[in-house]
This record gives sequence, C-alpha cells and structure tokens, in this order.
Amino acid sequence: MTWMRMACACGLGLMFCLAMRVMAADGPPEGFDQLFNGKDLTHFKASEAQKKQWTIKDGGVLEFNPAGKKGEMTLWTEKEYGDLVLSLDWRWVGPANKMQRPYLDPATGDEKKDANGKVMAEEVLEYDSGVYVRGNSKSQINMWNWPCGSGEVYGYRTDHSQPQEVRAGVTPKKKMDKPIGEWNHMVITMKGDRLTVELNGEEVITNAQLPKVPAKGAIALQDHGQGFELKNIYIKELK
Repeated sequence: MTWMRMACACGLGLMFCLAMRVMAADGPPEGFDQLFNGKDLTHFKASEAQKKQWTIKDGGVLEFNPAGKKGEMTLWTEKEYGDLVLSLDWRWVGPANKMQRPYLDPATGDEKKDANGKVMAEEVLEYDSGVYVRGNSKSQINMWNWPCGSGEVYGYRTDHSQPQEVRAGVTPKKKMDKPIGEWNHMVITMKGDRLTVELNGEEVITNAQLPKVPAKGAIALQDHGQGFELKNIYIKELK
C-alpha cells in the first residue's frame, strides 16, 4: 500500500504544479496590468544598447547584464504614472564586490554609531538596484544588500534638510530580504506624497512622506552594475 500512497502523493503534487502554471499563465492579478510582458521591452524606452544589456530569459525573466556603459543601467517607462501600486519579483545573480555598509537606526534614519562615535558597519556583498517612481532618482526605492534591508529611499533619508520624521519614515523597519539568489516579492504603493513598501509579505516602509515629490512621472528600473533579475512586474493605477 505504501507505493500506492506515494503514487497518489506524486500525482497530487503534479496536479498542483500544473495548476500553478495555469495560474501563472493567466497574467497579472485582477485590476493590474503587465508593465513587463515577459517577451520584450514594450512599455519601456529602450535604446538598441539597452536591449543588449536588459535581456529576456526563458520563463519571462528580465535580466540586467552588468557588462556595458553606465548610462544603460536605467530603463525608463514610456508612460508617466501618478498614484499606483507596483508589484514585482527580483533577485541577485552573479558575483559582487565586498564593501563596508552602515547599520541604520529606523527611529531616526541616521547611521548607528558606537560609544566612540564611530559608524557601525558590516562587510557585505555590494548588490544595489532600485525602482524610481514619479520620474526622479530622489524617490528611488532601493533593492540592495545593506544591513538595513531593501525598501529604503536614499534620496530622502540622506537629505538632512528634511525633518527627521521624514528621514526615519523612509528607513526600513527591519530587513526582510531573502538570501542572495532567492526571489524577493515587493509591492510599492504611491498615493499623493505617501509611500508604503511591502517586502516578502511584511511592510518595511509605512505611509512615509516624500515632500515635494512630483505628482506624476515615469518609472525606472535601475541597477548599479551587478547581475539582477526581475519578473512578474505588474502595475495598477489608482484613481
């Protein structure tokens, strides 16, 4: 009877995998549109050089190849967006250099320091990318391997002309990134000048204010020169 149970379990497992493939083939979740169709760079303003650097792999994966000119690292959408929900999966691939990166205090947005006033840091593999919203780099939501975790908005956190409440608000509450090489799921919500970022099922940025952020602008996928993959990039415009 054991072999029968095993055969039944395998059959159920196969049915489940097939069902998941059918669900994946159904396209974006209800209310969302495909920003990346898994086949080409429709919806993006891609030069011929960028088409060589941002390539599509089997399974609908968009891969950034780090070999190329710096100006090709930022891929902009043709359309401008205002209030939105952007959902995407991403992961790091390939080698990276080791660098010292600081710990951040979520309560202040400042770098943590020890008793002697020295910035506390950790040596990490330097993976770094992000998503620009509203057409500018200041409102870039970072995906990276810093100790604070992804979701941070560097342009606002490091702007000391901003109130500390703003700088703290764009600092991740905790690191929710999966190990390098595994897929991360991120959901970015922009409404007015407020940003919420969910990473792997937990909010790391909640209703953070981005003062004077433009009301509308293109979205950009950006990489700092490491191997980077994305898939399932869906968008919903909010009224």
